[in-house]
Amino acid sequence: MKKIKIFSPATVSNVACGFDILGFPIESFGDEMVISKSDKKGVRITKVEGYPVPIDSKKNVASVSAQKLINDLKPSCGFEIEIKKNIIPGSGIGSSGSNAAGSVYGINKLLGEPLTLKQLIKYAMSGEAASSLTEHPDNVAPALLGGLVMVKSIHEENIISLPVPKDLFCFVINPKIEVKTSYSREILPSNVALSSMTKQVANFGTFIYALHTSNYDLIKVSLIDNVIEKHRKKLIPSFDEVQKKCLELGALGCSISGSGPSIFAITKGEENAEKINTEVTKIYKKTNIDFSTYISKISSKGIKVIDSN
Repeated sequence: MKKIKIFSPATVSNVACGFDILGFPIESFGDEMVISKSDKKGVRITKVEGYPVPIDSKKNVASVSAQKLINDLKPSCGFEIEIKKNIIPGSGIGSSGSNAAGSVYGINKLLGEPLTLKQLIKYAMSGEAASSLTEHPDNVAPALLGGLVMVKSIHEENIISLPVPKDLFCFVINPKIEVKTSYSREILPSNVALSSMTKQVANFGTFIYALHTSNYDLIKVSLIDNVIEKHRKKLIPSFDEVQKKCLELGALGCSISGSGPSIFAITKGEENAEKINTEVTKIYKKTNIDFSTYISKISSKGIKVIDSN
């Protein structure tokens, strides 16, 4: 292959009780990327459509992660990358992670897949760091692996795919305002009350058990964030109203996706997600803020090939 076109999904991370630990891809929404071999060595961003991101290869997360990969693999060719940017930067649904993971996935495919998907995660994280100033895999790992992913540490053996009950769906609303990941981290406290941390650990453990047993009742009582949400929700218009409505309509949980401003709800079944979509849309139309909504099964697949030649 000389050229590959891929779909790289948006992702929900943190997932309420799993700050910097849990993430999953959104099946119905993401960026498209075209990656081509070039006689000229190195990595270049040749085209960006949609939302603006840097075309400078030293600043774009896709080329930063790609350069890290080719520094190790030392291919005899270079690569050119085109990005159709559908995910707004600073949206909280893995905008940078989508491109950081997509570039290394595509290059690995073009080179005959010398590395596993898990091995690609560390390269994608280097691109994430260029955007958020920290290396965290809770967006890039689910984008590459698909499914609900738990990150114990950045080492590949500690990145674990979790079982996903068959009826789990998600609803996501993306207000078209930007919340920079770096700023959303700055506002978090450096110390957390022991009582809050105890509740958070209990919720996290219960959630993992509930996934393994497909226990929707336990999922509902465990998808609660006692540590991060109360600080970041101040940056998100109408968050409390949206969360209250989602829970009233039977959502298993509702919280902030990533650093925000996107909000997600997890539901049992697609019909419930559709009802939430209808009612939350009514709430956000009153804000005069542009927004998009998505409904998706919690995807078992991450990045996928659209075309190649």
